[in-house]
Amino acid sequence: MISPADDERDAASLRTRASDWEDWDESAVRTRPNPKANRPRSKRRPAHDDAQEALVTAVDRGRYQLHVLGSGAAVTAARARELRRTQIVTGDRVSAVGDLSGAEGSLARIVSVLPRTTVLRRSADDTDTFERIVVANADRLLIVVAAAEPEPSLGFIDRCIVAALDAGIEPVVVVTKTDLASSQLVRDHLSALEVRVIDSSLAHPAAEAVREVTLDHVAVLVGHSGVGKSTLLNAVAPEAGRATGHVNAVTGRGRHTSSSALAIAVHAAANDRTGWLIDTPGVRSFGLGHVQADHIFTAFPDLVELVPLVERTPLAELDADALAQRVAPELHARVASLVRMLRNAAQRAQY
Repeated sequence: MISPADDERDAASLRTRASDWEDWDESAVRTRPNPKANRPRSKRRPAHDDAQEALVTAVDRGRYQLHVLGSGAAVTAARARELRRTQIVTGDRVSAVGDLSGAEGSLARIVSVLPRTTVLRRSADDTDTFERIVVANADRLLIVVAAAEPEPSLGFIDRCIVAALDAGIEPVVVVTKTDLASSQLVRDHLSALEVRVIDSSLAHPAAEAVREVTLDHVAVLVGHSGVGKSTLLNAVAPEAGRATGHVNAVTGRGRHTSSSALAIAVHAAANDRTGWLIDTPGVRSFGLGHVQADHIFTAFPDLVELVPLVERTPLAELDADALAQRVAPELHARVASLVRMLRNAAQRAQY
């Protein structure tokens, strides 16, 4: 017969054996309800009261070069997690926290993007509705074309003017390589517009004229590869050290030397005036897929007499040659540009 004392000894023995194995027993492991964290993340974010305003001067593979507006320090930064879906481009004004000293190896963090005053956009072509932001917060667009090598594209100038006026940016045309050919063709094409044209040559670069256009403003250089954008930037700001290339004698096209947009501070020697000049990579085309058809006419005030006729005629039936007979000969190229843009806008609406 088993006595109560025997039962107590057996229970003690079992407890002893269990304690020997409890380090290996997984039955007491608690499974957390949230496998990614100990507790759900709070939706509240830090106020970042110590954040400082900065200008994005370059973007390179997830890293952003900033110019801290208060101290003038050049800082490398990454974006905060909450901005992972926000596009940050050269010219943006942002709020940054962290190490803003600019010391080697330091890394700041962008916590917000301030509202943009202007956005210069382009698309791959006129029927492409996907917009590519070129720069933000620019108020002057310097359209750079060469007088020769390569030949100036009048249609490209018209497109850039349309994009600039649509974005609320003042267009300025810079004709480089005027030692090889005259800029008169471009000047005649734009004679009816209130658009400033600046000549620049290798012997007499328009450094002072471009500097004066840039001071107190944010100006952006746009043009085909090989027209001399980087050469012009180096003349205005020698410390930029932007790489330059040459034009292929067979294809007439320039070689890409700038792979990303870069903002350089421009200072006046005589006073405290400062501006920013942004160099951009060369483009093959400047699509206007983001511009509404009725906004295209704003860049063609010299063809206002054709507007009623164009509005009455289906875009598919527009005849550039017939319309050109109604205006002066020097405006024929402008008529061709207008008709081409309107037709492409009509095709875009079908997609």
